[in-house]
Amino acid sequence: MDVSGGSGQPRSGNDEPAVHSADPAAPATGPADHRGAEPDPAAPRRPLPPTSDSGRSRHSGHPGDDDETENRTEAGEEPADDGESGTDRTPTGAGEARAPRTPDPADHPADPAHRTPGADHEHRSLAHSGIAKGRPPRSKEAGPGGGILMGRPFGVPVYVAPSWFLVAALITWVFGGQLDRVLPELGAARYLVSLFFAVAFYASVLVHELAHTIAAIRFKLPVRRIQLQFFGGVSEIEKEAETPGREFVLAFVGPLLSLVLAGLFYLAMQPVEPGTVPGVLLAGLMISNLIVAIFNLLPGLPLDGGRMLRAVVWKITGKPMSGTVAAAWVGRALAVSVLVGLPLLNSSGALGGGSEDVGGMDTVFDALLAAILAAIIWTGAGNSLRMARLREHLPELRARALTRRAVPVQGDTPLSEALRRANAAGARALVVVDVDGNPLSLVREAAIVGVPEHRRPWVAVSGLAQELTDGMRVSAELAGEDLLDALRATPATEYLVVEETGEIYGVLSAADVERAFVKAMARPA
Repeated sequence: MDVSGGSGQPRSGNDEPAVHSADPAAPATGPADHRGAEPDPAAPRRPLPPTSDSGRSRHSGHPGDDDETENRTEAGEEPADDGESGTDRTPTGAGEARAPRTPDPADHPADPAHRTPGADHEHRSLAHSGIAKGRPPRSKEAGPGGGILMGRPFGVPVYVAPSWFLVAALITWVFGGQLDRVLPELGAARYLVSLFFAVAFYASVLVHELAHTIAAIRFKLPVRRIQLQFFGGVSEIEKEAETPGREFVLAFVGPLLSLVLAGLFYLAMQPVEPGTVPGVLLAGLMISNLIVAIFNLLPGLPLDGGRMLRAVVWKITGKPMSGTVAAAWVGRALAVSVLVGLPLLNSSGALGGGSEDVGGMDTVFDALLAAILAAIIWTGAGNSLRMARLREHLPELRARALTRRAVPVQGDTPLSEALRRANAAGARALVVVDVDGNPLSLVREAAIVGVPEHRRPWVAVSGLAQELTDGMRVSAELAGEDLLDALRATPATEYLVVEETGEIYGVLSAADVERAFVKAMARPA
């Protein structure tokens, strides 16, 4: 079937030309079922399966038709599929630890109707690093991998990932060893104090993330959730800031709150004895928040400072992509610097290390920590570039350009007759209507393929149709992120596309949207 638009009646228009198949007699391709497997995106698009008396037919004058392609079709030449529709989503984050409960957009998601590659931004504050964004929009609630729900401040769910417990145990062990040198009289109780420090530290990280969240809410950007996990926290913001100024503010408020917390802990230290448990805890929290703030201000994606640099370059050049490219490459340079520089600084004693290295364990620990941080930063920078490319192509994804031509038929029409009409009109979809022409349901392409040709004269199209719901009606004017949000709200394999006047324009297949998305991701920015 062809990628085109319309109600099945020839009419003029200025829409983008679509690709037409060379072989009307070939079996249809498309979604296997409402919940079934989808076709190979590389497979050629073909018309509805014809009846035995149907043949090759010309069609023109439709908004999706391409005369040149049609002529090539008549000559028996298979047209090329240019795949000029795409999608996109901008990155801002350190490594993507989870791949959207479904694959990362850069890995070509399986179903954009279920998983939207829009602008799902993640602000990640690492235990000693920054923010991250990167995945395509999904449902408002966290999936099974969200972790333990701790609460809903400002209406945003906060989850603790299982990886947090691993880091909390590590912090408890490391800080407990330091307490043994400073307060040996605590004995085994030092680990209880260390655990309290780990919880208090992550509470500080939560405050950092809440700063991003409050700013996003202030700018009317939806926040799906906050997650505390390995090496920090993530604020998942579903849309990108509209201006570089807002982008700068959204990134800056996190490190600013960490600096404020460091100042408050410093003030709280003043009346407290230095060699006591409260004094050690306050000093540790002051230093850790100061490190979080400074590290996040480094000017490279996926850190907050990288977002700020991106905003500045965006403001100067007027191009968000230019800002992303600049900040991402600075982020990669930072990753290399951390990998090499952090162990050297610790071994030289510049960061307080190098005094006692029992069996080289401190050196190994420093190298491991540096490798983890460098990997997170490098991966986040790469994800930022991929998501920026996705966002650049997102406006190309238009319902009008991707819609298949459809013909209206009544429910008692035999399948063979409906297919004859569709092929005669060059259509690739069937819409079941009532006697007044009002659409009732969509005939599923996968169901058509499942009916043997000799039975088609005896099968009514109503038995192969899926009843239309409100969510399965989409406007022909939808494009980009708005289109993907509409498809995500009501997962299905086909959608009825209508004009603003309510007239049937055609049928949109989720498989066609997926193909357009994959091709957009494959093209360079």
